[in-house]
Amino acid sequence: MVRLRNLLIAASVVTFLVGGSLIPLGLADGGANHQVRNLNFGVSGGNVNDSTRRFCCSGTLGALVTDGTNPYILSNNHVLGRADAAAPGEDISQPGLIDSNCNVSTVVADFTTAVPLGQNVDAAIAQLRPGLMDTSGEIEDVGIPSSTVAAPAVGMSVAKSGRTTGFRTGTIGSINTSVNVQYQAGCGQGKKFVVSYTNQVVINSSTFSAGGDSGSLIVTNNAAHNPVALLFAGSSSSTIGNPIGEVLNKLGNQLGASLSIVGGAGGGGGALSSLSTSDTVPFIRGGGRQMRELPSQAAARANAVLERHRANLMFMDGVIGAGVGLASDDNDQTAAIVIYVDRTGNGRPVLGSSIEGVPVRMIMTDPFIAY
Repeated sequence: MVRLRNLLIAASVVTFLVGGSLIPLGLADGGANHQVRNLNFGVSGGNVNDSTRRFCCSGTLGALVTDGTNPYILSNNHVLGRADAAAPGEDISQPGLIDSNCNVSTVVADFTTAVPLGQNVDAAIAQLRPGLMDTSGEIEDVGIPSSTVAAPAVGMSVAKSGRTTGFRTGTIGSINTSVNVQYQAGCGQGKKFVVSYTNQVVINSSTFSAGGDSGSLIVTNNAAHNPVALLFAGSSSSTIGNPIGEVLNKLGNQLGASLSIVGGAGGGGGALSSLSTSDTVPFIRGGGRQMRELPSQAAARANAVLERHRANLMFMDGVIGAGVGLASDDNDQTAAIVIYVDRTGNGRPVLGSSIEGVPVRMIMTDPFIAY
């Protein structure tokens, strides 16, 4: 599946196809303000040509970036660029087709360029039309992000605002992660294919994102809201993001001009006071103790071992991801090689408890899908 899709059936009942399951309109909504006309970012949007006879597709307009002169909406290639199929100038609407019964709503931008899939990021920009989105770069329920990028770290508390689940928080579970991600050539139809990525950020949470949140900007969960990653894929138990520094660099190369996040020096404050207990559970460990970031020395040792074995690990039956994370949820000081295994497949890797003295942790998950 390539992003959140609307299915229009004969009885004119609209349903969402998320993670392969049909659910009635409304039950997929974790943030209604993100699915209507909204001048902030972190909300519904997409390419108006991203539809077929039975489906229409959209995602999230994640953030505002600039080349110093022109403002652009930042999202994924598979959201704005129709997975390498879009031509420059195609209309980008807000909200997206999925939130307007597959009809075009307000056109807010023009597709500009995307990094072709296969170059380790899923990223695109669309030049903003004047007066149609907030030029301060404010993200719904987050505020104005910082323009200063933060490097991802295991244990870092993060947040995102997206079309489907709204504002959610979580903790980075692994970094420097190789992942195999499934795409589909068309909206709800067409050939499925897999793209491999390296050095990805993974949040291990069943609530952090869902189909339609692709394109969201992942930021630090503090007052600064430093950009960390661009959400583009996931499963029922994990969310995957491209490190934002690589996203900006590769989009800048594609555009021929340097790009930066539009924001403040520190950020605009978030909506933490509005969160429920269930929203904050993902980054609280045993006994209510907030998890600390993994020490850099421990991570470096695990990274070095992983690099020597990465190719062999990713070749094993059932393995769809390998990165550096924690030995357990209750141990925030010991680094491990984290192996993500497709629990829906028949293959299972044969792994020891450690590699060169570094613990191995296996996480069972669904296939990673660009949603």
